[in-house]
Amino acid sequence: MGTILTIEKVRKRYAEVEALAEVSLAVQGGEFFTLLGPSGCGKTTLLRCVAGFLRPDAGRILCNGERLDTLPAHLRDIGMVFQNYAIFPHLTVFENVAYGLRARRVPPAELRHRAIEALRLVQMEPLANRSPDQLSGGQQQRVALARAMAIRPRLLLMDEPLSNLDAKLRVEMRTEIRRLQRELGITTIYVTHDQEEALAISERLAVMNAGRVEQVGFPWDVYQAPTSAFVAQFIGASNALTGSLTGPDGGWVGVDVGGGWILRARPAEGLAGRVLVVFRPEAVELLPEGGNIPGATLGEGVVASREFLGAILRYYLRLADGSLIHLDEHKPDPTDLRKEGERVRFAVRPADVMLFPAEG
Repeated sequence: MGTILTIEKVRKRYAEVEALAEVSLAVQGGEFFTLLGPSGCGKTTLLRCVAGFLRPDAGRILCNGERLDTLPAHLRDIGMVFQNYAIFPHLTVFENVAYGLRARRVPPAELRHRAIEALRLVQMEPLANRSPDQLSGGQQQRVALARAMAIRPRLLLMDEPLSNLDAKLRVEMRTEIRRLQRELGITTIYVTHDQEEALAISERLAVMNAGRVEQVGFPWDVYQAPTSAFVAQFIGASNALTGSLTGPDGGWVGVDVGGGWILRARPAEGLAGRVLVVFRPEAVELLPEGGNIPGATLGEGVVASREFLGAILRYYLRLADGSLIHLDEHKPDPTDLRKEGERVRFAVRPADVMLFPAEG
C-alpha cells in the first residue's frame, strides 16, 4: 500500500524548549508504526499534532495527500487510545463504545451493529452492560480500544496504552493489540518508552531523542545496526566504554579502552582519536579455564555482582581500569556459577563491537 501519513518538517516549541525540531516521517498504509524514546523526547507531542490536539508551529501533516494539520480534530477521522483510557464513568461499556458513533450520527441499527462488532473483536461483548467501575484495568483498556476502532478510523493513534497495566498483562495486551491491528488493517501510530514493547509489536519504529528522529527502521535493524550512540545505548542493554583507536588489526580496528586491553571492533568510517565502544551483553562470553575463541578479543575481569533474571544470569565484571561491563549467560548451569570476587576470562567477537564518535 502507498504512504498514508506524511509528516514534513514539523516543529513545535514550548517557550525555550524545542519539543519537535523539523521532524519528518512517512508511515505506510496498514502499518504498525511506533514512536519510541525517553520521556520528554517529543513522541507524545508529535502524536498530539497528528491527532489535532496541538497545532505545529511549522511543517505539514498529510494523510493520503490531504492536509490534516489544517483540519479541526473532530474532522480528521482518527481514533485515539489514551494512556488513562478516558472511559466515561457514567456510561456502560456499550455506551462508551457507541459514543463516537452517536457523535457521527450513525443510524441506530448500524450503531448497535458496529458497537457490538467492536466489543466482539476485543472479547468484551458479554460485559456490554457493565459500568466501568466493574472492570479491571485490562478490560477498561479493551473498551478504549473498541471505542477507537468502532468508528473505523483511517488512523489509529495509541499513547502509552499499556503503561498502567502489570507486566504480565502488558505482554498479553500488546499481543492482542497487534492481532487486532493485523486483522483490521488499520494504520496505527503507537507511542511507548518501553524498548521491549516497541521491538515486539512494531513493523517499523522511529527512535526519538530531544525532539529529533535519531533512526527509523525495522526492529531488528535498529537493534543490530544502530546509526548513533544514543540508539545503540537506548535500545536494549549495552556496554559502553571510551577508548582511542590504535589502527587496523587484521581486517578490524583496534581500540585501547584502558587497563592494557585492546578491543577489536568493526571499522567505522570517519572516526579518529577518541571513540565510544558499544557491545551487547549477549556478545560477551565467559571462557572456561584455558578456553579460547579464535578471532575474538580476550579479556579478564572480576565478578562484581550477579543477578538471576529467570531465563538468563547477568554477571557484572569489573575491568582492570575500574570500569564495569555486564554479560548475559543463557540457561546458566547452577553447578558452574561464578562467585563474586572471582577472576574470570571472557571473549568478545569483533563483529559485535560498534564504534561511534566519543562526543555522541
